[in-house]
Amino acid sequence: MLPLKGITVVSLEQAVAAPFASRQLADLGARVIKIERPKVGDFARDYDQTVKGLSSHFVWLNRSKESLTLDVKQAKAKEILAKLIARADVFIQNLAPGAAQRLGLGADALLENHPRLIVCDISGYGDSGPYAHKKAYDLLVQSETGVLSVTGTADTPSKVGISIADIATGMYAYSGILTALLQREKTGNGGRVEVTMFEALGEWMNYPLYYAHFGGAAPARTGPDHATIVPYGGYRAGDGKNVMLGLQNEREWATFCDKVLGQPSLAADPRYDSNSKRNDRRDEIAAIINKVFSSLTTEQVVEKLDAAGIANARMNTPEEVWNHAQLKARNRWRKVGSPAGVIPALLPPATLPDFEARMDPVPAIGEHTERILADIGYRAEEIAALRASAAV
Repeated sequence: MLPLKGITVVSLEQAVAAPFASRQLADLGARVIKIERPKVGDFARDYDQTVKGLSSHFVWLNRSKESLTLDVKQAKAKEILAKLIARADVFIQNLAPGAAQRLGLGADALLENHPRLIVCDISGYGDSGPYAHKKAYDLLVQSETGVLSVTGTADTPSKVGISIADIATGMYAYSGILTALLQREKTGNGGRVEVTMFEALGEWMNYPLYYAHFGGAAPARTGPDHATIVPYGGYRAGDGKNVMLGLQNEREWATFCDKVLGQPSLAADPRYDSNSKRNDRRDEIAAIINKVFSSLTTEQVVEKLDAAGIANARMNTPEEVWNHAQLKARNRWRKVGSPAGVIPALLPPATLPDFEARMDPVPAIGEHTERILADIGYRAEEIAALRASAAV
């Protein structure tokens, strides 16, 4: 049995953060009822059409869910949502600031009527403080939390290439909901889980915050290289490709100098015999490494690094990751259904011995509307009337 079988989640969700949280609950067996706008659905459905005509974001975030369309501003749709919430264990929402309260879906009101319910509110900045009213999107939160200030090159601050603010928020929402479910088993009571994008990514920024506050300056933007450890980054082989490598201590530095560079005396050179000294002379270190690597192919460099026990990686493209030998060897790919046919999907990263995560289809807009409404007592003619009024 999947761990969350029997748990029902109603999620008034869109984009990335809330769908990522609810999809992981679905992976563990929870029934996730996704509320979408009639006809248009979650706007992430239209981010692109690259996956057989479907959005890459939507395919990633929404497998194993049931899609119910509701115009939550209409009274009849509100009645449906209220009935669903009354039967649910978890309610998730990531609407615009203040929207949940205006719809009567604030945590206090819901918990007064449903004390065992777990309400997860996801927002940009929370419901208090001077930023409570601000909309928040991934790039904007990366900027506000300082991620852009420590990412990129010296000349060009850069966003991270994936939606890390949304992903961090979704992960904390997921773990917070699991915590609340465990707590409910002990106390019998539900409660509110509040997660903000700003605070989630602020947690991930703690190292540069400490470094800058107590050190007097932020870590430098150093492109693909580590800002404070040397050598730790990309170096060019003779075939023009980059190899990433990283050292963690002076023992590894000595091994690297001996077994990879063929210059054992370099480890004791007083210019380079500590990480802080190497960091001050990172261009000199890069020149030494690139000179040695220039006579080798990428494969030869990787072989030398592996033989010396030095951590390394290739700078892969997304397509190279898709075809990665490690994913194939560990049998991580599965197939899921979708409105466009079968699509490959990676298993969730947490592997447990007694069950495999659920990998059910990605739903079409409103695919499960009739069935869900019938489950809560609506007759066929009532459902037809709701459709005619565009309430569903």
